[in-house]
Amino acid sequence: MWFMGFSTHHKRDLLKYSVYKLWSMDLPCVSSSFVVNLGKRYKQFESFAVYCTTEAVSNNDDKGINQIPLSKSLACLIDESSTPTKTRQKTRMELKRLIEMRIKKRVKEQYINGKFQGLMRKVIANPMTLCDAYQCIKLNSNVDLESDDNDMPFDSMADELLNGGFDIHANTFSISTKGERKEVLVLPNLKLKVIQQAISIVVDVVYRPHFSKISHGCRSGRGHLSALRYICKEIHNSNWWFTLHVRKNVDDNVLTKLILTMEEKIEDPDLFSIIRSMSDAGVLNLKFGGFLKGHGLPQEGVLSPILINVYLDLFDQEFYKMCMTYEALDSDVNASEDGSSSKLRSWFRRQLKDNNKNNNNKHPGDMNSGLRLHACRVMDEIFFAVSGPKDVALKFKAEVQNYLEHTLYLDVHDQMEILSTSDPRGIRFLGIAVRTSERENPSVRAVHKLKEKVQLVTLQKQEAWDAGMVRIGKKWLALGLKKVKESEIKHLADSSSVLCQISCFRKAGMETDHWFKVLLKIWMQDVNAKAVDNEETVLSKYIAEPSIPKELRDSFHSFQKCAEEYISSETTSTLALLPNSNSSTQSTIIIEILAPVNVIKKRLLRYGLINSEGHARPVSALILQDNIQIIDWFSGLICRWLRWYSKCDNFSEVKLMIVNHVRKSCIRTLAAKHRLHEIEIEKVFGSELSVLPSNLEMEIEMTHEISEFQVFDADEALMYGIFSSGLCLLSLARMVSQARPCNCFVIGCLVAAPCVYTLHVMERQKFPGWRTGFSTAIHPSLNKRRVGLCKKHVKDLYLGHISLQSIDFDAWR
Repeated sequence: MWFMGFSTHHKRDLLKYSVYKLWSMDLPCVSSSFVVNLGKRYKQFESFAVYCTTEAVSNNDDKGINQIPLSKSLACLIDESSTPTKTRQKTRMELKRLIEMRIKKRVKEQYINGKFQGLMRKVIANPMTLCDAYQCIKLNSNVDLESDDNDMPFDSMADELLNGGFDIHANTFSISTKGERKEVLVLPNLKLKVIQQAISIVVDVVYRPHFSKISHGCRSGRGHLSALRYICKEIHNSNWWFTLHVRKNVDDNVLTKLILTMEEKIEDPDLFSIIRSMSDAGVLNLKFGGFLKGHGLPQEGVLSPILINVYLDLFDQEFYKMCMTYEALDSDVNASEDGSSSKLRSWFRRQLKDNNKNNNNKHPGDMNSGLRLHACRVMDEIFFAVSGPKDVALKFKAEVQNYLEHTLYLDVHDQMEILSTSDPRGIRFLGIAVRTSERENPSVRAVHKLKEKVQLVTLQKQEAWDAGMVRIGKKWLALGLKKVKESEIKHLADSSSVLCQISCFRKAGMETDHWFKVLLKIWMQDVNAKAVDNEETVLSKYIAEPSIPKELRDSFHSFQKCAEEYISSETTSTLALLPNSNSSTQSTIIIEILAPVNVIKKRLLRYGLINSEGHARPVSALILQDNIQIIDWFSGLICRWLRWYSKCDNFSEVKLMIVNHVRKSCIRTLAAKHRLHEIEIEKVFGSELSVLPSNLEMEIEMTHEISEFQVFDADEALMYGIFSSGLCLLSLARMVSQARPCNCFVIGCLVAAPCVYTLHVMERQKFPGWRTGFSTAIHPSLNKRRVGLCKKHVKDLYLGHISLQSIDFDAWR
């Protein structure tokens, strides 16, 4: 060995250093077992070295030097090297979950005698809880938690909440529209927003385990994608469906019933008192159907989603009671077919049958043995599907409306009639079209695939046959033209023939090829080929094909005829030839989710990204902004739309349309700004434009921030209003100068804003509406309002890392 010349101490140190380097380098080719074996070898070597150097060790001990066993040294080195030198930075979602777990622990401690008691005094009015809520707001604003902004008086806020001295009205501000018809929007200041955030987390901790599976709006792991998956997987063999949209400006009746509902699980008069105070001040913003929830709009309010889910959970419970009432008398045989039979359902059937025999009442379940009810609710938009006759569906819809209107005191927006699931138009839910289609079973697909293969082979054979006939015809024509000479025309033709007459009128110098073409046209007239498209068809059909053997020609035509008969044959007759064929299982009904392509085109036209002819055009409001901000704005629009429609069956069509129009509009906006040709723009900004997908074959490519941001999608309750926040159009109002300073309006951000932007509202339509890439139904009082933003938060707002709820509109009035 190469190290035999070293001393024992040198060999030991060298081997120890080698083990340490192998472990610290973390090479993929070096397995952990190899390092362990190397360590064992080292221990054997070390024991041998210790045995051979006893005298040297004793001499060292005599000198007062303590010799540490080398095995321990090696173990320490391995332990030290295995410790990661750099810890991974936690994402915003992970930090918010840690904060939620801290608050959840405080809430669970207040569960006494079947209720949560004293949540306001013990949990919400706690400086640590208020600090955690403020940290959540800063995380929503994408602000570093270690930033030096300790101006929040959490202790004094907690004392005011405990003593009942917190003034709700004094901690609000209002924004109104201009003109005669003023619309006022009341928003909370930062202190009140912190308290609302704390209440929202506490109430969510209490009610999250009790929510129904049909509820999908603004909940942990549940959103519009989970609602669409639920419809596709859980709803089968439905005959009718309809949607209901709930509308209501919360009044005293709704608020009283909400508090009574919360009192079943929470015993805390102080909490309910402050909720009433926020409602009286108009800052609660609890409104059913006024705007789409979860889009990060300022007028939505932090408490809106959880309180709406708590209130409409009453309907979810009532729906299950309706299901048991309608489905309880269903036959066990039919129930077992779709796997929905259970002992509990059977017990209810027996109980209701006995009651109906005693009362002689006819039950809705008696009308149809296969009756099933389904529902899916996303906040205040509800989807229903009924398996059964239409009269039962109408009666069920009437009962649902009656419960919502008379028990929950809500208004029902009922413009959509009950539609048959076989209607090709489908039904609209969450801005997406839902319809049914037939999916063929494997045997039918195999038959169709075989037909397509036979058709392809037939076309290939026909093309080869035609090409061969044309080739034979061309050879015949070439051979005939070689034998014909222009000087022999008069000798071969009769003086009274047409050829002789044409030859007499031929101009001097006429080319021989042109003369032969004239002769070919005359010959085509003689064979009656006027309806033929080209000369090749004449050569193949009138010259080559009649000249080949009749047996070969009849054999080919017989093959083509048999192939056409098989291709045009009915699928049912073909399946009858298959073993174990069953005509009743030829196809299955599935539910398709389709994005509204025509509506997206109209939105692109309305937003100014395309003109009336469908061509991309520049966005003039963005020209004064930085190049990277312009690209981020278009990238945010693409990411929002592709993310929202990612589960649609026609996603490829939507992606192709969005990518083509938005990318071209971005390039033309940069071209208009720099007054360069589009090709030069693509060369100059090639790396920056790479964040925008360029064709259909590419996978959905987000920027690094967007890919990292998708981690949050698992919990819409904590990331409310961020993941599906609408895109805002900002135009540059002015640059910030020393004479007119301005800080960033985002909550928790202390950076000076270099620019002031004007907010333009692109969507003003009311609910319900198709989902678009912009903030939907934003309050008109925010239109043309100026906000100061730093470059980081302009990027975050464009890409969807923050929403409009993160902006403090009271920062500069």
